[in-house]
Amino acid sequence: EWGDRGGGAGGAEGCRRGGKGGRVQPVPGARPRRAIPRSGRNAWLSLYRLWRSNSFQRFHLVMQRNFQRLGPIYRETIGTYNCVNVLLPRDAAQLFQSEGIFPRRMGIESWIAHRQIRNHKCGIFLLNGEEWRSDRLILNKEVISPAGTRKFLPFLNAVAQDFVTLMHRRISKNTRRSLTIDLYGDLFRFTLEASSYALYGERLGLLEESPNAESQRFISAVETMLRTTLPLLFIPPGLMRWVNTKLWRDHIEAWDTIFKHADKCIQNIYQEFCLGQPRKYSGIMAELLMQAELPLDSIKANVTEFTAGGVDTTAMPLLFTLFELARNPSVQTAIRREIAEAESQGPRELSKVLNSMPLLKSALKETLRLYPVGITVQRYPTKDVVLQNYCVPAGTLCQVGLYAMGRSPEVFSNPERYDPLRWLSKEDNSFKALAFGFGARQCIGRRLAETEMMLFLMHVLRNFRIDTVSKADIKTVFGFILMPEKPPLLTFRPID
Repeated sequence: EWGDRGGGAGGAEGCRRGGKGGRVQPVPGARPRRAIPRSGRNAWLSLYRLWRSNSFQRFHLVMQRNFQRLGPIYRETIGTYNCVNVLLPRDAAQLFQSEGIFPRRMGIESWIAHRQIRNHKCGIFLLNGEEWRSDRLILNKEVISPAGTRKFLPFLNAVAQDFVTLMHRRISKNTRRSLTIDLYGDLFRFTLEASSYALYGERLGLLEESPNAESQRFISAVETMLRTTLPLLFIPPGLMRWVNTKLWRDHIEAWDTIFKHADKCIQNIYQEFCLGQPRKYSGIMAELLMQAELPLDSIKANVTEFTAGGVDTTAMPLLFTLFELARNPSVQTAIRREIAEAESQGPRELSKVLNSMPLLKSALKETLRLYPVGITVQRYPTKDVVLQNYCVPAGTLCQVGLYAMGRSPEVFSNPERYDPLRWLSKEDNSFKALAFGFGARQCIGRRLAETEMMLFLMHVLRNFRIDTVSKADIKTVFGFILMPEKPPLLTFRPID
C-alpha cells in the first residue's frame, strides 16, 4: 500500500526520532502505520459504495460511526484519497507540533485544474511551500491581524445594521408584528454583502427588496461549486471529465462565474485606485494594491478565494446559531443582557465592544463545535509523528475529525447539549475549538468571519426575540461544508 511506505521501517519499534547530533533513535513501543485500524479494504470499492449509496452527504456521520467502531484513530482509502483520521485534541496538538514552517493541507485537485485550464494563479488556499508562506505573511497584515481587523469593522457593522432595518421593514408589513421565515437565502445575501464591502469597499445592494440578478448568479455559483467539489475530491479531474462530464462542466462553469464576479469588483476598485481618488480606507483589496507587495495576479487570486469562501463559512454558522438560541431562550436572554451591558459603557471602538462580550463569542464557538463548517482539519506532518501510539510517517495525509470530536463524550461532557458556558470555565480547552484550523495555516478569514458574525448577532439580538417552530435537532448534510438538510423556520419579534 502506498501509504505504508516507510511506515514499517522500524518494524516493531515503529517511529524513529532524531537524537543529539542527528542520531536516529527508536520511539519505544510505537507500532507501525499498517497496524492502525482500517475502514474498508479496497479504495475503489469504498468509493463505489459511497457513490452508490449517496453517502457523500453523510460523510460526517460515516466518520463519526467509524470512530465509534474503530476507536480514536483509523485509516482509510477512498479512490485516490488516502489518510489517517484522529479524534482527540492531544493528537491535533501532535500534528501542530509536527507541521513545520510550511504547513500543508490537502490539495483540491478540481480547483487547481480549473486554475490551470483558465490560466489563473492560485491563492494561498491552494498553494504550499515557500510561495504559500510569502503570500500569507503579506496577507496576514490586512486580513487577520488586530490592526487590519479594526479597519474593516465599520464596514461589517454598517451591513449588520442594514440587515436589521430590512427585517423591521418586513415585520412592519405584517399585522401580527412578527415574521416567520426560512432565513437561509437572506443570510447568504448578508454575508456576501458584508464580505464584499470589507474586501472591495463596495456595496452590492443585496439587502434591497429586489437584489440584482448578477449577485444572485454569484450566490448560485458558490452553491454549485461547493456541491460539485465533494464527489470530485476522490477522483482525478482527468478521469472525472471522462466519466461524468456534466458534474465536471457544472463545476468549471461555477468557478468561471465566481471569477467573473470577483474580477468585476476588482476592476472597479483598481480603476478608482489608478485615478488617484482621495485616500481613505476602502477595503482590503485597496490596501493590498497600495502596498504593492504582491503582484496584481496574486492579489486577484487571493481576493477571489476570499470572496468565494466568505459566503458559506459565515452564513451556515449564523443559521445554526440563530436556531440554537431560538430553542435555548435562557442563553438568548443572557447574551442580550451582555450586549446591553457592553453598550451601556458608552461610545467605544467596535473592537473593544466585541471584546467585552465573551458569552456571545462562546456561543459562536459552541455552534462551531456542534456544526463545524468543515468536518475535518488536514495536515501532512513534516516528520514522523506518534498518534495514539502508532507511528505515522512524514508526508501522510492526517485529518482531525471535527464533527466527531465536537460530539464525542470522550472530549466534551454532555456533548449534545448547547452550552456556551463550557468555553468560559477553567477546564483545559486546548485544541478543542478547531473550526478555523490551527497554527500558521489557520483560516486567514477567521477574524473577518468572527467579527462579521458577532456584529450580526449583536444587532439582531438587541432588536428581536427569536423563536423556532420546531425544537427538534436539525438533520445535517455535508456538501463540502456542513449545512442543514432542511433550513429551520425562525420567528422574529421586535423588542419594544
